[in-house]
Amino acid sequence: MLLENKTAIIYGAGGSIGSATATTFAREGARVFLAGRTRDSLERVAKEITAAGGQADVAVLDALDESAVDEHVRAVVAQAGSVDVSFNLVPGGDVQGIPLVDMTTADLLRAVNTRLTTNFVTARAAARHMITQGSGTILALNSGSSHGSPMMGSTGPADAATDTFVRNLAAEIGPQGVRVVGIWTAGLPETFSREKLNAVNSGMQLDEEAFAGLLAQLDQMRMTRRSPRLAEVAGTAAFLASDLAGAITGTFVNVTSGMFMS
Repeated sequence: MLLENKTAIIYGAGGSIGSATATTFAREGARVFLAGRTRDSLERVAKEITAAGGQADVAVLDALDESAVDEHVRAVVAQAGSVDVSFNLVPGGDVQGIPLVDMTTADLLRAVNTRLTTNFVTARAAARHMITQGSGTILALNSGSSHGSPMMGSTGPADAATDTFVRNLAAEIGPQGVRVVGIWTAGLPETFSREKLNAVNSGMQLDEEAFAGLLAQLDQMRMTRRSPRLAEVAGTAAFLASDLAGAITGTFVNVTSGMFMS
C-alpha cells in the first residue's frame, strides 16, 4: 500500500474531490483525519472508510481560523504520533463567467484571499511539525487557470497565488525533508451539476441537453478527448503523498487530460 502507516489531514474532505481522496488514502493504508465545516458530509465519508476497514477521524473546523487549525494539527500529532500528509481542498467562493473588466473588487479578491489564506494556514500548521519530524508532504490543488484562461474570473488570480505559494514554500522547507506539491485539474464531470455551475457562474442557466453538451465540449478540449475522473485525481494525490514520489517537489502535476500544456 502506498500510504501504509502514514497520517493524513484532508481539509474540505466532505466535498467531491475531498471524499474521493480520503477514501483512496485510507484504502492505501493511511489513517485519515477529515476536516471541514459540515459534520454530516464528513461523517458520511468517515462511515464509508471505516466500513471498508480503514481509519478515519472527523473534526469540524474552519480552515480560515488559524488557532483552530493549529490546535487540530497538534491534536492529530498527539493522537497519531505524526502528520505525514496535509492536503487543502477548501473552496474559495470563485466567481466565473464575468469579464474581468466587469467584475467587482470583492468578487475578484474573495477567491484569492480565501484560497491563499487557507492554503497558508493549513500548510504552515503542518510544516512546523513536519520540519521537526524531518519528513512530510503538503499538497494543494487548483485548476491551472493561471496559465491564461479567459472568463475564469477570480479563479485565475487565485490559482496564480496558490502556484507561487507552493513553489516558494517548497524551496524554503525542502532542506528539512518536507515536500510541497500541487495538482492541476479542472472540469471533472463527476463533480458537476447544473446547480453547482450556476453557483459559480450565474449566467450559466442550462437545461439537461445544454448540460450534456457542456460535458461533451469539455471532453473535446482535452488532448485525450476525455475529461479526468475523480479516481484519477485521487490516485495521483496518493502517489504524490507516497515515498515513491520522494523526488517530486516545488511543482504542479498536470491532471487535466491535456487541457493545456504544463
